[in-house]
Amino acid sequence: MKTLFLVRHAKSSRDDPSLPDRERPLNDRGRHDAAAMGKRMAGRKSKPRLIVSSPAVRALTTAQLIADQIGYAYQDIVIDDSLYASSVVNLLAVVHALDNELDGVMLCGHNPEFTDLAHRLSGEITDMPTCAVAEFHYDTKAWGHVGEITPSKVTLYSPKT
Repeated sequence: MKTLFLVRHAKSSRDDPSLPDRERPLNDRGRHDAAAMGKRMAGRKSKPRLIVSSPAVRALTTAQLIADQIGYAYQDIVIDDSLYASSVVNLLAVVHALDNELDGVMLCGHNPEFTDLAHRLSGEITDMPTCAVAEFHYDTKAWGHVGEITPSKVTLYSPKT
């Protein structure tokens, strides 16, 4: 069984228009929502054994706030440049390259790519609001099957649901 968590970063701040896009931080609501979603993930049976994040500050901070709630060490978060300004094809390549020994992995990144990937994996998902978590369960032993087989279970939850 493989479980893939796609997490769209929490609400970011646009208070400083001089900041490069990668440097935009979370706003207060974003920090609150990310911690709250981490608490929800902590209460679920399935948790990631690996967290991979975009290098953008807003995505990495979201990953760190969730990690804090699920007992995952910050220093173990893998930063992957291919999760920033990506495509569905590139995101699937990241998933397919995952170590098959891992049963649960969380990717933290951006829209529209994360909604596009979630929709490709399950037509049930048409939008991922900020800080949404799409959870896909697959009856397989290989990450390479993700995107090729239908997930056995799909759950989408967000701070407002």
